[in-house]
Amino acid sequence: MGHKQFLALGQTARRLLGLRPGKGDEPLNMLISKQGKLNHGRLAVILFSICTVVLGIILSFVPWLDYIIFRELKLWNGSLSYSYWQKPGVVRLTKVYIFNVTNPSGFLEHGEKPKLVEVGPFVYREDMEKVNIKFHDNDTITYQHNKILRFVPELSVNKDQKMTVPNIPLLTVTSFSPNLAGLVVSGLASVLSVAYKKTAEPFVKVTAEQLVFGYDDPLVTLAHYFYPKGKRPNSQMGLLLARNGTLDEVSTIYTGQKSMSRFGYLDKINGLDHLPHWKESPCNDIRASEGSFFPPRAVTKSDLVHVYDKDICRILPLQYRRDVYKDGIQTGLYTPPASTFESADVNPENKCYCQGEKCPPRGLQNISPCQYSAPVYLSYPHFYDAEPSLLDKFEGLKPVQKTHETYFMIQPKLGVPLEGFVRVQLNIKVSRAPNIYVNSINKFPDIIFPVMWIEEGIHEVTTPIWRWIYLATTVGPIAAPLLTYSMIVFGILTIIAVFIKAYKSFVIGQNSIEIVEIGRETLRRGSMILHSTQKMCSREPPYILLPQTSIDGVREFSQSLGDIGKSDLGLECETLIRSDNSFIMSERRCSLGFRLPHF
Repeated sequence: MGHKQFLALGQTARRLLGLRPGKGDEPLNMLISKQGKLNHGRLAVILFSICTVVLGIILSFVPWLDYIIFRELKLWNGSLSYSYWQKPGVVRLTKVYIFNVTNPSGFLEHGEKPKLVEVGPFVYREDMEKVNIKFHDNDTITYQHNKILRFVPELSVNKDQKMTVPNIPLLTVTSFSPNLAGLVVSGLASVLSVAYKKTAEPFVKVTAEQLVFGYDDPLVTLAHYFYPKGKRPNSQMGLLLARNGTLDEVSTIYTGQKSMSRFGYLDKINGLDHLPHWKESPCNDIRASEGSFFPPRAVTKSDLVHVYDKDICRILPLQYRRDVYKDGIQTGLYTPPASTFESADVNPENKCYCQGEKCPPRGLQNISPCQYSAPVYLSYPHFYDAEPSLLDKFEGLKPVQKTHETYFMIQPKLGVPLEGFVRVQLNIKVSRAPNIYVNSINKFPDIIFPVMWIEEGIHEVTTPIWRWIYLATTVGPIAAPLLTYSMIVFGILTIIAVFIKAYKSFVIGQNSIEIVEIGRETLRRGSMILHSTQKMCSREPPYILLPQTSIDGVREFSQSLGDIGKSDLGLECETLIRSDNSFIMSERRCSLGFRLPHF
């Protein structure tokens, strides 16, 4: 039976039984009221559903997930990234590989190619934290590095074994002799032959610990006392000696509070907005990351980022290559472009690294300005991606891209590196000193001689950091739309369910039950009255003959309540029709809700 039949039945029953029309029949009242009274529970459900739908629609157009992610990504005291940046929980390793010269006398006396044997790795764990942190109003933060390198024996070879390497302090001094006056050269030769004859060897035997963290050398000690204070070298000879302890360098980087396009990039170093070692741009630029964060590629839309390393005295450009996955997280693979150590003849931007001298061939860069003027040149390990002539002068060098290439895996949405290594080789440029005969120094030819190469970086982030990155970049972009659309669907379905329930309650609910209860009570009273009348008038026949004029009215009423009587009330009514079409109703089989009149 449709709703129109129910409505018609309800209205007919109300008229026949003398009931007043129901209140609260309007649609709105039907939803929020029950029997004319405000239904607070239903009203709360409706309002909650409407708010859910509206909120879902708003969130579907607002990048609320990005707001949460970037809020925790920006550097401020209390953000997730701040704790990771201030004291990284990642395992940062520095691996040192030293080239052992196996034929020093054959090289000097017989002109043989130097035979190099790579010894390593000597692994050091870098425990680092940022100290003396200060926030500034211009979206920057100032700090210093506190680094401690600890030897990791289980990952290393024996660090106490002796290796033969070039005598860097001595060869540095003698390489200047061709540019000195004859009298000065003679004096230098005399000093070396008399005072430092035992130590004035072109090659020295040292351990990895000594070469990395320092050993006593008379020339270095002498230079430490006589150099100007601002350019004074350390008191010992050690290639990584200055990396331990709190560094003097004060760095200032952008926190990302105002703009994510320069997030994690350096603003100043020691108060300068450029590198003091180089005179011109782009060599003295410092707009680069110190390695913890990079401007997100999703924000900058740029395929080029830069990283700064104090030890290499410059910034390294990194070019986006392709997307790769690291532990289930999408990252971008970045490697240095081919023009990084390109010859100045091909890439004029590298000319500012030459410092008035002849520019080196492809694959080399002079970093002597930040190495106390020592002729130290930078390259990739084993002269990878360098001029072939550099490689041909040695035996034992085998460049391999996978092993010797610098690379970073950076998450494009956050700018956080999940893996990355800077791999560089330190070489000494030796200029022949023909007038210094002490210990065959004059036989040392002009050459770019490899000393060691270093790999530093991280292989993976910690589990808490990985979990946060995975939720922000992999789970979040899928869960956020599902959440917003689920809110919309849930709200709409809840409103529909409330409407259906209210509609059913309105049509066949409490009002219909009220009608049925009144009908039942009336029928019981009518049955009692008819039964009493029968007893009093026992002579009368058990069936009452109704006049023809009353049959139509009773039939209409019987037809109106017939369905209810059969289906809802469980009453059985029997009608008898005589041959003359007169209507007879059995008073015993059918009890009506009112007294039947006699006609």
